[in-house]
Amino acid sequence: MKPSFDEMQAAPDAVREHYRIYDRWLAGQPREVMHARREEAEMIFRRVGITFAVYGAKDEDGAGTERLIPFDLIPRVIPSAEWREMEQGLRQRVTALNRFIHDVYHEQAIVKAGIVPAEQVFRNAQYRPEMQGVDVPGGVYSHISGIDIVRAANADGSGSYYVLEDNLRVPSGVSYMLENRKMMMRLFPDLFSAHRVAPVAHYPDLLLDTLRAVAPPSVNEPTVVLLTPGMYNSAYFEHAFLAQQMGVELVEGKDLFVKDNFVFMRTTQGPKRVDVIYRRVDDDFLDPLVFRPDSTLGCAGLLSVYRAGNVMLANAIGTGVADDKSIYPYVPKMIEFYLGEKPILNNVPTWLCREDEDLKYVLGHLDELVVKEVHGAGGYGMLVGPAASKAEIEAFRGALIANPSNYIAQPTLALSTCPTFVDSGIAPRHIDLRPFVLSGKTVQMVPGGLTRVALKEGSLVVNSSQGGGTKDTWVLES
Repeated sequence: MKPSFDEMQAAPDAVREHYRIYDRWLAGQPREVMHARREEAEMIFRRVGITFAVYGAKDEDGAGTERLIPFDLIPRVIPSAEWREMEQGLRQRVTALNRFIHDVYHEQAIVKAGIVPAEQVFRNAQYRPEMQGVDVPGGVYSHISGIDIVRAANADGSGSYYVLEDNLRVPSGVSYMLENRKMMMRLFPDLFSAHRVAPVAHYPDLLLDTLRAVAPPSVNEPTVVLLTPGMYNSAYFEHAFLAQQMGVELVEGKDLFVKDNFVFMRTTQGPKRVDVIYRRVDDDFLDPLVFRPDSTLGCAGLLSVYRAGNVMLANAIGTGVADDKSIYPYVPKMIEFYLGEKPILNNVPTWLCREDEDLKYVLGHLDELVVKEVHGAGGYGMLVGPAASKAEIEAFRGALIANPSNYIAQPTLALSTCPTFVDSGIAPRHIDLRPFVLSGKTVQMVPGGLTRVALKEGSLVVNSSQGGGTKDTWVLES
């Protein structure tokens, strides 16, 4: 594996220009002061309730466990020119993905042109035939997109950004981006007076504007709600946080009902019509009359109201057809097909294990590759070949041979590293970045996103469920 690109150090004795002020400040901070700040941050996060539930994990009493996502005190800093190019690439990519989803449920031109195989779309577990022919405002399906970006080292020592994954259904993590910034400003106000850091606090306002913009056209003052599966969901803190920040009602399925082909919520003043639902509930659980009949998380009859255009959902039903990992390799071709442009942000090279030649190569190089389930998430269902034992590789080989279409493979990228404050002091740890892209009448985003960090030495898995943490992300204004 190639050496990693270090976000802060151009060489062992040379700091990158955009980190120089911070580096001088950090050199003057005693370790005990940094430890005290870390303990203060943990205490505040715990008091506020910034936790996530760990599925399948139980405490000694058999109850589900909640954990803090570890917060690192050393920010990830991005210079303004880098961010501008990344922002252009994100806008381009999300626009093309929304065009693709509209096309899938309407003309299917990209399938007819032979660019994306029909079976990859219509046999996709996330394809929703119920959405065929349904028009959504502005042709926007993924209003809130989380695009995972990594940086890898080039031969000349520079670094290049790559898109690792597109999250278009119910992407999470933006609350940690906002809370991390608040925490850094509280702990280190002097740093913000020394740097021109682009703000992120206006994200809830942008989100609310995006949601209101997709309301049914006949509604002047739309009522927006956030639909949560409930307090036992791993991201419940984020649901409650965003509802509170936007000033909208946080509702569960039992709070909603359908009457006369409209959706209403129960309130102490009587029923109130709902116009836009920011749903944090997966497709399968939204409407028990259409999808899973045993679901208690959704609202019976919701799809018929949606199809009639009397309520809008963000994100739209069926967006998952475009964030499946087996569709990911086709995104550069989507950009060229729909926009007539070359991709600004590159994909990671990907082998589709459903293809015989690709499968043959992957089976012969399992110890070198990262192999992922096409519907996997949270760092589960994957093999990191260079870090796996021979027994783990052979077990994965059997699963791959049994169901090759369920997997893709990619080279093991040396994700860039960023200095991180760990128990032993300051050490490099691998990171990624999840910017949040909002698509309504325009495509917009706040500068930066959520930087996730693999806290275990040498680990490439940044997911919080796998022991990862988060950092504040600073985009410097020029």
